[in-house]
Amino acid sequence: MKRTQADFSTALAILLTFIAGAPPAVAQDIPSRTADAAPAAPIAPEKIDDTVARAMKAFNVPGMAVAIVKDGKQLFAKGYGVRQAGAAGRVDAETIFQIGSNTKAVTTAALAILVDEGKLRWDDKVIDHLPQFRMYDPYVTREFTVRDLLTHRSGLGKGAGDLMFFPATDMSRDEVIHGLRYLKPVSSFREKFDYDNLLYLVAGQLIPAVTGQSWEDFVTKRVFAPLQMTGCSARYDLITDRSNVASPHVVIDGQVQPIPVVDMRVIGPAGTINCSIADMSKWLAAQLAGGLAPSGQQLFSAKRGEEMWDVVTPTPLSPILAGMYNTHFSGYGLGWALSDAHGFRRIHHTGGVLGTVTWVSMIPELNLGVLVFTNQQNEAAMEAVGGQILDAYLGAKPKDWVAIAQAMMAQRAASAAKVEAAAATVAAKAAPPSLPLDAYAGTYHDAWRGDATVRRTGSQLVLKFSRTASLEGSLTPYNGNIFIVRWNDRSLEADAFVRFEQGFDGKVTGMTMRAVSPATDFSFDFQDLDFKKKD
Repeated sequence: MKRTQADFSTALAILLTFIAGAPPAVAQDIPSRTADAAPAAPIAPEKIDDTVARAMKAFNVPGMAVAIVKDGKQLFAKGYGVRQAGAAGRVDAETIFQIGSNTKAVTTAALAILVDEGKLRWDDKVIDHLPQFRMYDPYVTREFTVRDLLTHRSGLGKGAGDLMFFPATDMSRDEVIHGLRYLKPVSSFREKFDYDNLLYLVAGQLIPAVTGQSWEDFVTKRVFAPLQMTGCSARYDLITDRSNVASPHVVIDGQVQPIPVVDMRVIGPAGTINCSIADMSKWLAAQLAGGLAPSGQQLFSAKRGEEMWDVVTPTPLSPILAGMYNTHFSGYGLGWALSDAHGFRRIHHTGGVLGTVTWVSMIPELNLGVLVFTNQQNEAAMEAVGGQILDAYLGAKPKDWVAIAQAMMAQRAASAAKVEAAAATVAAKAAPPSLPLDAYAGTYHDAWRGDATVRRTGSQLVLKFSRTASLEGSLTPYNGNIFIVRWNDRSLEADAFVRFEQGFDGKVTGMTMRAVSPATDFSFDFQDLDFKKKD
């Protein structure tokens, strides 16, 4: 998902290359197989409060929520700051956040339920359940399994095809799945890890194919209900009570601003669930209890739980991550990122949408789960708070995560600013385009994304993508037939180069694109587009 880094390894690598609110909730019992009283916490509530306050100030975060689950009990659950900048509503343990790609583990659990019931197998061929499914390579199509849908080893590039759902489009799930066949691989099938969202959409569509129920209905009835996650919804538009919902925020021109929620219902199984830390604590307790629900119902079997936590796709081990957590291995299982931290097995994921990011981490050996949610898309705050808490529980040598994150984020920002400034310098000195403006105007078509138009408005060209209201912006000359599109919606932070191609007759035949800044979110997969001029 957008701002949904695939796992903590990815998020920390991105982070490092770049107050107090409502009172804490009373510790609550969350039924699990280990109901003994938890030992004294190795980190004091006051230390968490201090870390959160510093992180919120350092990274300009309006609101945050933090929870700790230990031995079947919710030891800590507290909200900080406000739900919306400039408004009075406070964040508390019941405040609903969009959890982004932490949805993926819920989708995987739903499939695990079907595996337990004998209605599905991890190694079933996808086309046996969804005959319309096609990848670029016919061999890959034939061999693609349910397990492959969940493990980011398809051969597609990182975030390939995300522009079909982000920014919000009117494409249907069937249309997005159809577009998969036009996305060219960048590596061999099952060769390496590249995070994707579209294949989780396909995974979710297995549910109606097998059960006749929509993904939304199934996760609501078979996951949320047994776990008593009463405040959770599968999509933002399904939230029935919006009196305590966190607004997403982005930084525009140095100021934090609330923005409208991006409607990405088409990609639901990959990232549209909404939950509070109070409800997500129940989810972590069930995960740590081998699928046991508060009612005593076995949501999914312990065997399925272990399968979800087994490494399928190795992921590159970041030297920075190795240093911060003394990590020796990194991989991805079924809906979860997997690694070790200071000698303990770690199950984790991050997620987000435009303006909101969330952090989930479990240490099974300690029966420990930690949640950090924020309503600003800067990953640094949640990483700093989550890392500080984990260090305490894992007995690591104390370090100042907020200070480390500040330094590294400043470095990342400086690096991106250097690239952006260089592009701006070239654009400021740019000569007139190689061709008359009218030569570039027309309709262009990409096989998987659809149409885009270039129109002349006075002395300027404007690029507009079809199927979305957000991707429209003016084209600034850069160099010859290369322009920079500056999107009208500045919250996107995704300006891009647009290069027009000419045929031997001199006429414009198409255009390709690439993000200007290295800090642009990977879901803007402009590099995968290959527009051909229609008229």
